[in-house]
Amino acid sequence: MTRRCLTGLVLPAALLALLAAVNLFAGSVALPAGEVWDALTHPAATDATTAFIVRETRLPALLTAAVAGAALSVAGLVMQTVFANPLADPSVLGVNAGASLGAAVAMLLLGGTVATGGMVVSGFALTVAAAFAGALGVIVLLTLCSALLPDRLMLLIAGVMLSFLTSAFISILNFYATTQGVHAFTIWGLGDFSGTGTERLAPFAVAAGVGLLAALLLTKPLDALLLGEAYAAGVGIRVRRVRTLLLLTTGWLSAVVTAVCGPLSFIGLAVPHAARLALHTGSHRRLLPATMLWGADAALACNALSHLPGTHGTLPLNAITPLFGVPVVLWLLVRGRHHA
Repeated sequence: MTRRCLTGLVLPAALLALLAAVNLFAGSVALPAGEVWDALTHPAATDATTAFIVRETRLPALLTAAVAGAALSVAGLVMQTVFANPLADPSVLGVNAGASLGAAVAMLLLGGTVATGGMVVSGFALTVAAAFAGALGVIVLLTLCSALLPDRLMLLIAGVMLSFLTSAFISILNFYATTQGVHAFTIWGLGDFSGTGTERLAPFAVAAGVGLLAALLLTKPLDALLLGEAYAAGVGIRVRRVRTLLLLTTGWLSAVVTAVCGPLSFIGLAVPHAARLALHTGSHRRLLPATMLWGADAALACNALSHLPGTHGTLPLNAITPLFGVPVVLWLLVRGRHHA
C-alpha cells in the first residue's frame, strides 16, 4: 500500500513541483535563475521585461497547463469508465469538434469580430466564447441522446457521428474563408497554454474546478459502473441519470479547456492508463486525484518542451502531445499485457 501511494500520489506530486520549476526558470528566452526568483518575490525591484516574462507569461501558462492537464485527464478517465473502452478520450464524443466549429464560425465566418448591442467582441474573447458555445451545443445534443438511447455503445456511435458532422461544417467554412481566417484558425487548432494571461486565469480555473469537483462527487457511481451497468442498477444506481451527469461533467471539462487552449490530443487518453498502472487499482476514490496530478505533469512537460530555447518561437502543443502520447499508450498496452 505504501509503495502504491508513493508511485501513485507522492511521485507525481514531486514531479509536479519539479516541472513547475522548469516551466518558470527555462523558456525560449534565457533568463538567469536569480532574476526569475527576484521577479517572483520582488517584482518591483526587477527589470520590467524580466518581470513581465515571468509573471505575465510563464506563470499564467504554467497554471493554465496544470489545470488543463488535470481536467482533460479526468475527462478521459471518466469516459473510459462510462464506455468501458480503454481508448475513449474527450474527443470521442465530439465535444472538441463542437468547440472547433464554434471557433471556426468566429474566425472564418465572422472574421474574428462581432458587434452586438453597441458592444464589439473580437480576438481571443470572441474565439473562447464561440468555442465554448459550440462545445455546449454538442453537450446538449449528447444529453438528449443519453436520455433516448438505450446503451452506451449507441451513445458512443452518436458522439462519433456528431464529430463527423461538425468536421464537415468546418471543412465548408475553411473552403469559403479568407487566407487570414484559415491561418488564424489553424494556429488556434495547434493548441497553446499561453493564451489566458493573468486576467483570464481565474475564471478558467474556477470553471475547470467546478467540473473536477463534480467528478470527485461521482466516484461511487463510477466505481459501480466498473462492474457493468446491470450491477450498477442492481445496487440502486440510476444508470441513465448518472451517465447523463457524467457526460455533462466530461463535456464541461473538455469545453472549458478546448475553448481556452485549443483541441489538445492524447492527454485525456494516455494519462488515465498511467495512473491506473501506478496505483494498481480501479477505485476512482484514489484514481481521480492521481489522474489529476499525472495530467498536470503531462501538460507541464509538454508546455516546457514547446518553449525550448531557440529563435524559432513556440512549438505547437499538438505537435508534442502525440510524441509523448503515442509511445506512452503503446508502452502501457505492452506492459499491461505482460502484467495481466
